[in-house]
Amino acid sequence: MSAERQAAGSLVVGICGGSCSGKSSLAHAVLERLEHSAARLCFDSYYRPLRHMNKARRDRQNFDHPDSLDHELFIEQLDTLRGGRAVQEPVYDFANHDRLARSRRVEPAELVLVDGILLMAWPEIVRRLHLSIFVDAPEEMRLSRRILRDVSERGRDEGSVRRQFAETVAPMHARYVQPAAGVAGRVVAGDADLEQLADSLALELRERLRG
Repeated sequence: MSAERQAAGSLVVGICGGSCSGKSSLAHAVLERLEHSAARLCFDSYYRPLRHMNKARRDRQNFDHPDSLDHELFIEQLDTLRGGRAVQEPVYDFANHDRLARSRRVEPAELVLVDGILLMAWPEIVRRLHLSIFVDAPEEMRLSRRILRDVSERGRDEGSVRRQFAETVAPMHARYVQPAAGVAGRVVAGDADLEQLADSLALELRERLRG
């Protein structure tokens, strides 16, 4: 991190959007294109641990409500990174709805990119973002992507994914996620060309970091 940027704090970029809207893919693609020092905090890593519940109760929890996320720890660690110190990001086990014993060390950087479905549900997080982006994807696209992900990566069956989407994901998206489109500094289409979008955003961030 340059002396100038260290004195000013990191440039913080937030990418928000519905579940499986493409925000994580965009974040990853942008980071691949940056030559500058960059770090990423994934808000999905900060789900609250549910080890005090049995498996049946865990599976019934509403993971799309803001209360499911430990936003206090996220803000604390984001501020620590902005202040030039490393943090230990939690590692979350989505199959069992619990944090693992290990963590992921994230080093401070000139740019900190944060992403998550409910990232902009808290004004105190929004205030920390120098640039905020909302990825707006149609519901049908988000559902089809979620089925593919949860079946292949999280051991779910398609019926349970569809039920969860109808019962909690879609209603919580309308109530807590989609309003972020009106808060974000920029809205991009979830079905846009990922490579072009990442190229454009990476170019803008290089200019900001040089400035």
